Amino acid sequence: MKRFIALLFATSLVAAACSSEQTGDTAATTGASAQSESTEALVTDDEADGQDQADLTGESSTYQIEVWADNWMAVYVNGDLVGEDSVPITTERSFNSETFTFETSTPFTVAIEAKDFKETDSGIEYIGEQNQQMGDGGIIAQITDLTTGEVVAVTDSDWASLVVHQAPLNTECEKDPDPDATCEFLIVDTPTDWTSVDFDDSTWTSATEWTAGEVGTKDGYDEISWDATAQLIWGTDLEVDNTILLRRTVS
Repeated sequence: MKRFIALLFATSLVAAACSSEQTGDTAATTGASAQSESTEALVTDDEADGQDQADLTGESSTYQIEVWADNWMAVYVNGDLVGEDSVPITTERSFNSETFTFETSTPFTVAIEAKDFKETDSGIEYIGEQNQQMGDGGIIAQITDLTTGEVVAVTDSDWASLVVHQAPLNTECEKDPDPDATCEFLIVDTPTDWTSVDFDDSTWTSATEWTAGEVGTKDGYDEISWDATAQLIWGTDLEVDNTILLRRTVS
């Protein structure tokens, strides 16, 4: 009888041990399954974040910017120089158009430095000649997505502008024999990294739109078929504003 009780007790212990092992295996399996689902959820979230980022930045495309300037310009995209006027600003009557291409994804920032010809800081041109005068400036540009043929941006009053050279401030000095001695001027330091994407241009003013008649477009302007929305822009004064910085983010 004692042997039967002992055998029964031993059998119970073995059964309990097996049940415990099975419970442990089930818990381990459940834990592994939960970890797998968590990992899958994490991957799915990462993929979604990546897709959202792709939707924000857009796919890379090739763009073309066409520009006409009186007298000279340089074009930057996201801080990189993509092209500048092939005709030196010192060339008399240096009016011409240029076309540059670049590859990027949206949104991207376009920055343009535009200059009207001046012989000295006086802002006067043709000093000592019969046609000594204050010059006038102006610029127009349009950007086309070459993949779709769509014009995605044009110059207009939505561009931010900063005039960094103004002269003469006293316009009555225009015909003076020594304008360097009598003409007053204002030069503003060009901001560091003003062509970069992250530059804050919130304190700049809106560019001023001008007509073709007011600017006196010529030599190269008519070589480009301008979009109906493209406008000639400059500072608030075509003659006194000599060097101007322009920025626009294209999205």
